[in-house]
Formats: sequence, structure tokens, C-alpha cells
Amino acid sequence: MPDTPGWGPHGSQGPQGPQQPQGPQAGPGPGWGPYGWQQHPWGPPPPPPPKPGVIPLAPLGVDHVFGGAFATMRRHAKPLFGTAAAAYGLLAAVMAGALLLAHAVTRDEFRAMYAPGATFSWEHGRPLLLAFGAVWLTGLLGSLAVNSFLQAACAKTLQEAVLGRRATFRAVWRGAWARTPSVAAVTLLLALVLLLPLVVLAVLFVAFFVSVMTDSSAPLGLIFLLFLLVTPLAAWLYVTFAFAPAAAVLETAGPYTALRRSARLVRGARWRTFGISLLAGLIVLIVSLALRLPLELAAPEPPVVTPDSDTSEIFFDQLRGQFGLYALAGLAAGLLTQLLASLFLPLVTTLLYIDRRIRTEGLAQALDSAAR
Repeated sequence: MPDTPGWGPHGSQGPQGPQQPQGPQAGPGPGWGPYGWQQHPWGPPPPPPPKPGVIPLAPLGVDHVFGGAFATMRRHAKPLFGTAAAAYGLLAAVMAGALLLAHAVTRDEFRAMYAPGATFSWEHGRPLLLAFGAVWLTGLLGSLAVNSFLQAACAKTLQEAVLGRRATFRAVWRGAWARTPSVAAVTLLLALVLLLPLVVLAVLFVAFFVSVMTDSSAPLGLIFLLFLLVTPLAAWLYVTFAFAPAAAVLETAGPYTALRRSARLVRGARWRTFGISLLAGLIVLIVSLALRLPLELAAPEPPVVTPDSDTSEIFFDQLRGQFGLYALAGLAAGLLTQLLASLFLPLVTTLLYIDRRIRTEGLAQALDSAAR
């Protein structure tokens, strides 16, 4: 929020933290400081930290991080799930329009390719590849925009939820849309940073399968060793720049500044950030399995095919299985899982970012003052 000191890099608490008095009286007195309750050994027991919103304004534990994420999703469901539904609906409409346009442009090529006795030729295949390659690129760019928008929406919602203020759909939409280009640029830069380890991983997997298919066991040890080296590097880079989207939104920072801020804030807390992020991913995976496993067990059996079976009847039986109640339940489960992953994971990461600023920059004091 622009009127909250300490959120941005030019706030009163700044990247260097709150100014401490100098001299022999510089010791901490009783009160909540950036590292928890500060008091003399003979002082009274600490009072509970202020909690105007979804988290206490003190260093956060794991329970506070996950509890704050779930509380934000519960108390601010309309702006969060509303923006997510609108963003994914817009992406679905764009993709449907792109598919219809590609089909309309290449209708003659489709007919020529699927005519009885037709064989593949580049004369008809090239326009199809170009048209649907453009559809794939549209989906890739649209997914980047939607995911960046939702990360910005989660940070904007938390900006109000931490102070106990009401987040509206219109305010979250406008604020997130304004910061989406910066978050998208951060995502692209992070993808470029992670590109080399990911390419190496892809080459290792291809080499592994080639070795298995050709019964060649000589390079397997080297492949496994390189895998052990590349995987921690990719995880280290991801954790180092995990706070960049939150910094891009809450501090209105540019892409390079956000990446530098993330690397500075995560210093000294890489293992904690990695562990809590991994636990959040496991929660999403468990919820996904809980939604999908019953559907897999209740899946209709495929129709029995015999030499006397009618081809059209088999085809319509498959269509009924794909578009019936089971298919609708599977689609709903997939959408719920996607919504949970696209909202819960950014909320957890943003709360970890806030926790690091509370611990290192005294952000709790500035937030407490802004919440009064």
C-alpha cells in the first residue's frame, strides 16, 4: 500500500532495518523487535504480538505462514478466487478463439490431409504446423500473463489482509494488473537463469533413456553424478529469487531490483525458505491426490470390444464416458487443484517474504503503525 511506510525500499525502515540508538544505552528494551520479544531476563512475560489481520506482526512460524495463507483465502475469497476465475476464463476464451481461427485458416489443409487415401505432404502440413504453433505460442504467453497476474493479485490481497483491511475485487484487479508486467519480466528473467540447469536436466534424462534403450550401462554413473550436481543448483537458484515477485508488487520494484532484493532477503534463510516452500507444494499434491484418486477408482470401465462390435456404437460409448458426469467431476477437480496451486503457493511465498522483512528490517513496527 503506498501509504504504508516500510513496504517499499524508500520506507522509513528501509533495507538496512530500523535505526538503533548509539552509545551505552543502545541495548534492546522490552517490546516486539525484528527477532521476537526483547526483554530483560527479569522482565514480565511477553504479551501476545499485535494481530490486526491474518498474521501476528512478529516473526512468523510455520503455523503462522500456512494459517495466514488459509485465512487469507477464506476471508478474502471473493477478490482472490474472483480474479483467478476471471483470469482463467479470459485465457480460455482467448485459446478457444485462437483454435477457431487456426481451424478456419487451415480448413482446406485439414480436408486434404484427412481425405481418403491422402498421404502427408509439406504443402498441406506446413500451414497446419504454423497455425497450431501460433496457437501453442499464444497459450504459452497467455499462461505467463495469467500466472504473473495471479501472483500480483495474491501479493495485493495480502497487502490489505495483513493489516486487517478489506480487499475488494476492483482494487485487487487494478493493483495486480498494474504490476503484472513487472512480475512477468521477473518470471522471464528467472526462467533464463534456470534455463541452463533445466536444459542440463533434460539432456540427462534423454541420455538416461538412450542408455536404457541401448543396454549401455557405462555412462549411467556419470549421468547420476551430474544429476546430483544440477538438481541442487536449480533448487538454490529458485530459492534465491523466490521473493522477487513479491518485491516487484509490494515495493513496486523493477525486475532487476526485485531479483536483487530477493537474493538479499533470502540470505541466511535458504533452508527455511526451501523447506516451507516444499511443504506447501506437498500440501497441494496431497489435495490433488485426494480429489483425483476417488475419481480414478470410480472411472467407468471401457466398452468391451468384440469382432462383432459396431464401430459407431463404440465411438459413442467413449464420447459418453468423456463428456458425462464423470468427466464433469474430473474437470471440476482439475480446476480446484489449479486454483489452489495458483493461489496458495504465491500466498505462502509472499508471507515468507513478509517474515524476512519483519526479521531483518523491522517491518512489524511499520505495519503496526499503519494498522492503527
